[in-house]
Amino acid sequence: QAQLAESGGGLVQPGGSLRLSCAGSGFTLEYNTIGWFRQAPGKEREVVACISSSDSSTYYADSVKGRFTISKDNAKNTVYLQMNRLKHEDTAVYCCGADVAGMGISITTGEYDYWGQGTQVTVSS
Repeated sequence: QAQLAESGGGLVQPGGSLRLSCAGSGFTLEYNTIGWFRQAPGKEREVVACISSSDSSTYYADSVKGRFTISKDNAKNTVYLQMNRLKHEDTAVYCCGADVAGMGISITTGEYDYWGQGTQVTVSS
């Protein structure tokens, strides 16, 4: 069955970097729009970035634009989120999702069919 698994989270100081991975099994990520979402304590889940299945177009939330980069390696069936110059405000549980019908950018949670378990990212000094 289709599954997603995140990895790469952890504790990092402000200004540091982390690379998150979203590995798919049971289906091919290349044919899905893949999104990264996060949820911080006391806040609603918000989109961070997504990459389309059609032409690999990308979307970034204003809060992470210029600091985060989403990419994919079709041979490894994995989508990555490179996070640089991390801030305290980036602390959250990060999840990846797959929109199996998506051909373009999907930025709302209702469009996604499969979700990973999430990985904790903590930015603290």
